[in-house]
Amino acid sequence: MKLSIVYDNEANEGFINDWGFSCLIETEDWKVLFDTGASGEILIHNLQQFGIQKEDIDIIALSHKHWDHIGGLKAVLHPGVAVCLPSSFPLGLKKHIAKKAASIVEVSEPKEIVPGVYTTGELRIVLLLTEQSLVLKTKGGEGVVVVTGCGHPGLERIFEAAKAFGKLYGVIGGFHGFKKLELLHGLELIIPCHGTIRKKEILEMYPRKVVRCGAGMVIEL
Repeated sequence: MKLSIVYDNEANEGFINDWGFSCLIETEDWKVLFDTGASGEILIHNLQQFGIQKEDIDIIALSHKHWDHIGGLKAVLHPGVAVCLPSSFPLGLKKHIAKKAASIVEVSEPKEIVPGVYTTGELRIVLLLTEQSLVLKTKGGEGVVVVTGCGHPGLERIFEAAKAFGKLYGVIGGFHGFKKLELLHGLELIIPCHGTIRKKEILEMYPRKVVRCGAGMVIEL
């Protein structure tokens, strides 16, 4: 399984950085785009740098409804794509997506999306806002890697949900204001991305396990 960072606050040469997040998860049979950043133009540019056209994407999974995670959605919708989103998404947004996409998959509980890729289910943040994270099984059987959008529910809650699918091996994505950095101790891979307030502290605490995030980064899981 391969994971490519498509959209992030930081970027490698040839890619454009911007406030937001998106990553592409590629299995043997599926391409899953998790979140779409804020700008469709930037999203498409960065996808093309990876040699990916929107028609190549089988599934778009959205973590939550904030603009920096769904702003680029319109640019990658196409007939045949399935959009996997929290059930709490506004009805108007669901209708808009349905006009462009073949199907909408509403998520409330943890479940498998495609072989080796799972959702934590929607974790409530406040009354009208929930967020889902993805969980990926590593090819070598080391455990599972959690992929977060913003991490609003808190990594501790996300980790508890992810443990249903295996031993925690790593975490990638936005950690938001996560403070309990000692909870990262048992992980072997830590990649703090978009919106992570304590990036510097995490790097200082786990220098051998932290990998710098940025659009253009590719990691084999």
